[in-house]
Amino acid sequence: MYSLWIANKNYSSWSLRPWVLLKVLNIPFKEHQALFNSGGSSYEKFTVFSPTGQVPCLIDDQQIIWDSLAICEYIAEDHPHVWPQNRQARAWARSAAAEMHSGFLALRQNCPMECTTRLVMPEISNELKKNIMRLETLWQEGLDKFGGPWLAGRQFTAVDAFFAPIAFRIQSYQLPVNDLVQQWVEQTLTLSAMQEWYQAASNEELIEH
Repeated sequence: MYSLWIANKNYSSWSLRPWVLLKVLNIPFKEHQALFNSGGSSYEKFTVFSPTGQVPCLIDDQQIIWDSLAICEYIAEDHPHVWPQNRQARAWARSAAAEMHSGFLALRQNCPMECTTRLVMPEISNELKKNIMRLETLWQEGLDKFGGPWLAGRQFTAVDAFFAPIAFRIQSYQLPVNDLVQQWVEQTLTLSAMQEWYQAASNEELIEH
């Protein structure tokens, strides 16, 4: 059975991705949690299980896989339904997941994931507006091409897992998005796995920034 190491559910967007993927697809795994240190580095604590000192980290027998995208690809080798079965949808999903993995920097920096936060941003920068516009365009493309209700077709796949933290960010910061994006956000937030994550995040102690 896979062992997945994650950090605080209130803050760790990277941890959420493989966790929600495994949960929604009913792939068995054992969860391990190591909390971030308040006011200091967690590197030494995390190197006990992760070669980079970061989360998430998947352990399968003696095999260690780090980085959320590498973890999802590893899981897909045993569970092909991690990605869409249609080749075109799979190519689009991998491209969109990779874009989320390395892009949307303004969204990450201005709206760090804090599941339990509720606030209205007093001002939205031009860079953040560009990220939101790109998000709307990208999701519209996937939903139009592959028919929804998920980003690459009828089933929840890794591309949805990669954008799952965005659902919490949009909810937390009440970001102005179009109806299509809001619909996907609400659909995602109602997943039992996302509700389980949120409840656990709500029970965690807050970290002083």
